Amino acid sequence: MKRSMSKGVLVEVSARHAHLSQKDIDALFGKGYKLTFLKKLSQPSEFAAKETIAISDKDKRIENVRVVGPARDKSTIEISKTDAYFLKINPKTKIYSDKKDCLITAIGLKGRIKIPAIIKQRHIHMSDKEAKNLGLKNNDKVNVEVTGRRGLIFKNAVVRVSPNYKLAVHIDTDEGNAAGINAETIGKIV
Repeated sequence: MKRSMSKGVLVEVSARHAHLSQKDIDALFGKGYKLTFLKKLSQPSEFAAKETIAISDKDKRIENVRVVGPARDKSTIEISKTDAYFLKINPKTKIYSDKKDCLITAIGLKGRIKIPAIIKQRHIHMSDKEAKNLGLKNNDKVNVEVTGRRGLIFKNAVVRVSPNYKLAVHIDTDEGNAAGINAETIGKIV
């Protein structure tokens, strides 16, 4: 049975990007390097940095992969399935990376290192208060319906709850293109 929650939720397309630990920032950009703010992102604690890296595997390479700040506890490269096909790698679709994940070479101004790559599982950010109002908790799974000419239902979006989050669904570029998502797309949790 389909149950629709009344709250509309912003659906955002998250392009390929990198989250880096300070140790890996140092390795890629130089010891003590600090990421440079470029623009604020929808999640209050995150920003797009001016810095970009290249990622490669064997003879394939993707340039200008945006770094997202601030520095994290561990590094992860988030790519789409299309990127994975191009690079000829097979990363897992999941929320968090670990040491067992597919490693890819990250190339910065001062060095290169191997970093785990994943296809990020679609997910929905929300604050504690928003989760409580919606009757949801961290790691629940919900479906998000998007209407329109290419409307569809994104199944199994993982709920991520934090006091620092603001209600928004994050999908990758492949998913966004499939549904014709634009900057003002609002979905419904069903």
